Amino acid sequence: MQSVCKILAKSEIGTVFAPELSYLIKMGSSVVSDTVFLSIVIPTYNRKAILEKCLRALETQQLNVSSSITGYEIILVDDGSTDGTLEWLETYKTEFPHVRTFQQDHQGPAVARNLGVEKAQGDTIIFIDSDLVVTENFLQAHGDALVQGREKLGSDRFFTYGAVINTCNFDHPTSEPYKLTDFSAAFFATGNVAIPKHWLEKAGLFDTSFQLYGWEDLELGVRLKKLGLTLIKCPQAVGYHWHPPFSLDQIKSLIDKEIQRGRMGVLFYQKHPTWEVRMMIQMTWLHRLLWGMLSLNGTLNERTMAPFLQWLINRGKPQLALEIARIFLNWYNVKGVYEAYAEVR
Repeated sequence: MQSVCKILAKSEIGTVFAPELSYLIKMGSSVVSDTVFLSIVIPTYNRKAILEKCLRALETQQLNVSSSITGYEIILVDDGSTDGTLEWLETYKTEFPHVRTFQQDHQGPAVARNLGVEKAQGDTIIFIDSDLVVTENFLQAHGDALVQGREKLGSDRFFTYGAVINTCNFDHPTSEPYKLTDFSAAFFATGNVAIPKHWLEKAGLFDTSFQLYGWEDLELGVRLKKLGLTLIKCPQAVGYHWHPPFSLDQIKSLIDKEIQRGRMGVLFYQKHPTWEVRMMIQMTWLHRLLWGMLSLNGTLNERTMAPFLQWLINRGKPQLALEIARIFLNWYNVKGVYEAYAEVR
């Protein structure tokens, strides 16, 4: 049936017009469209430098003449940044016509993403992080995969998941090759995913009781799976996830994140007490044995490993140093899981 919809979004940062949406195809009890209007939801907190690269990459997207994408907007939710992010955006707002900006006190990414979904005017949400720099055909790849998936399945009960390549190359992030360590087995993660908005709303959005680091996106993924959604891989939609080169002064915060992730993992398990979740959060005897053995029961730690890690860093191998550091970082995570679980039993 015919459905014509014009979308006009205004904010202090920019103005966005969406072209007319084309016909909808009704299949059984579901109504699916042969076109998409995309809302890219990005939470950000004190990442002004890499955020600029993130937004410029989204503003220079190459869409096909006969594209399935009728238009797109960028919903940026500032999570209480103190680095001048909002002031910078106001100064250069004419360079980012697709951006609509919203602000909240520092409450974390779950609350920020929920606000972004609430404000989004598109029928399809793309989640990325503010330190992700995408390729020029990123949106087109997601759009094509969404439409092709609807034609193949006869419904929109799925989401598309793009590729994420980790890099510490700030000047040329998109030059990083794919590595084995970039592989992810996650069902649903917010680093690079496109999903119909109404499924997020039906699932209940992100659970804001996840106050510390980790698991809020995978927990939502469990609820989406219960609704019958499936994952369609979209390797052509590539994003380069930037992080600063590993250094020893990052270890304290990395350990803190692993302990937080362990605690939030237990919250995840309380909400979904299944073997699958236990495996995800590493709350099994196998994980305890594995990381205990690899770290020599904690003997290999941030103090004893520091000289070797610094030696690798000095030889231009910070990524290798980080991967080796994950031995004791994972041990902290497993200990955090069991300590948190003991508290709630």
